Amino acid sequence: MDSRVKTYEDKMNKAYEFLLADYQTIRAGRANPHVLDKIKVDYYGTPTPLQQVGNITVPEARMLQISPWEKSLIKEIERAIMSSDIGITPSNDGSVIRLVFPELTEDRRKELVKDIKKKGEESKVAIRNIRRDANDAFKKLAKTEVSEDEIKDLEDEVQKLTDKFIKDIDKAVEEKSKEIMTV
Repeated sequence: MDSRVKTYEDKMNKAYEFLLADYQTIRAGRANPHVLDKIKVDYYGTPTPLQQVGNITVPEARMLQISPWEKSLIKEIERAIMSSDIGITPSNDGSVIRLVFPELTEDRRKELVKDIKKKGEESKVAIRNIRRDANDAFKKLAKTEVSEDEIKDLEDEVQKLTDKFIKDIDKAVEEKSKEIMTV
């Protein structure tokens, strides 16, 4: 692969990886520690990722348990979870915090699938924008040292990459949608 194309492949890959990471934070009725990835806890005045202030375990299929390293953090962790958008009220017994995930309703599942598809479309747009940037850069090369045939080859390579990533995104959307709709 041409090194000029490799740069754009890396950018497309980053867009795809971002989508997959985003999908991990969408809860599917089962307890998944990744739903807590974006939550930051006020740890002595510093916003700190929840994973760095306690141990997160999955004792049951629909429950997460957070055991803070310091008992004094329980209130801060609860406050961070309450102000997040995961929509679950934490309960604590003084030493651990439990999050019980309710079963998803049919309407909520459909809403999540719609959101998944929207995020998939946004990723496709990002991929296509990267393709456009690549093609613009290649056209600028045409004015200098590169032949028309080389430009065409570079554009073809980028188009193949675009098609591959669009297909991967469609597959990710389909898999996550199926996961959400499975009761």
